[in-house]
Amino acid sequence: MADLALGSMTERPSRWRGAIARGGARLWLGAALIAVLLLVAAFAPLLAPHDPVEQDLMSAQLPPAWIAGGEWTHPLGTDSLGRCVLSRLIFAARTAVEVAVIAASLAAAIGIVLGLLAGSFGGWIDQSVSRLIDVWMAFPPVLLSIVLAAVIGAGLTSVVAAIVVVDWTRFARVVRAETLAQLQRDYAAAARVLGLTRSQILRLEILPNLVPLTVTLIAVEMGIAILVEVILSFVGISVAGDTPTWGGMIVEGRQIVYQAPWIMALPIASVIFTVIGFNLLGDGLRAALDPVRRQ
Repeated sequence: MADLALGSMTERPSRWRGAIARGGARLWLGAALIAVLLLVAAFAPLLAPHDPVEQDLMSAQLPPAWIAGGEWTHPLGTDSLGRCVLSRLIFAARTAVEVAVIAASLAAAIGIVLGLLAGSFGGWIDQSVSRLIDVWMAFPPVLLSIVLAAVIGAGLTSVVAAIVVVDWTRFARVVRAETLAQLQRDYAAAARVLGLTRSQILRLEILPNLVPLTVTLIAVEMGIAILVEVILSFVGISVAGDTPTWGGMIVEGRQIVYQAPWIMALPIASVIFTVIGFNLLGDGLRAALDPVRRQ
């Protein structure tokens, strides 16, 4: 018994080390970028040097501290209302994380459930879900998001709802196709011969093999959710009020891009690095969790 326990304890760390090794540099780099984003969002009140909505018109459009005329009290400069750009970037990261996590989780939950139902039951259920996906994907996603957010009204809830309503189809379509493929495998046939019910086959056999795929989709969806929030902010129907968002900062900076280019460049850089981080993390996790590469 002691040998068996010792063997299982040593096997588990080696399995994790093998998964991390399969993820490679993409997993490490993506995890590092997203870890920085999460830490910044979690500790925004401690990291921000100023109140992100505090205005000081006497210090408007200050350049970053390393440029002539800049001040180290505002390391990344100020905007046209004298608000600290660094503080607004930090608090905007919190908004981005909220949108990404909530929207991606809800879209994944709806899409995965519908995809599993369509792929496993077939028949009229599959036909209904497939036709619904086809009709939904016929609309341009960005345009549909803008229309939905405009109808619901500005605010974080409307942004999340618009993303979920549009992007659940991505999960449903992929999960349906993968479920159909998995049900044709020998292990699914063996489970049916052993007398497992359909729900047991889905829970015990299909879902574990869908984990790498769904993890990748969720990570990519988080990056897409942030991009959609930026687009909605750009057209003026995202988070209302003085709540800092990267999209709102881009809109503000666009109006004075020739006088103060850093106001628009810095949030654009934040969006780019965040989306790259989510994509790298998704690719790395899929490689690390892929059961085929595990062999």
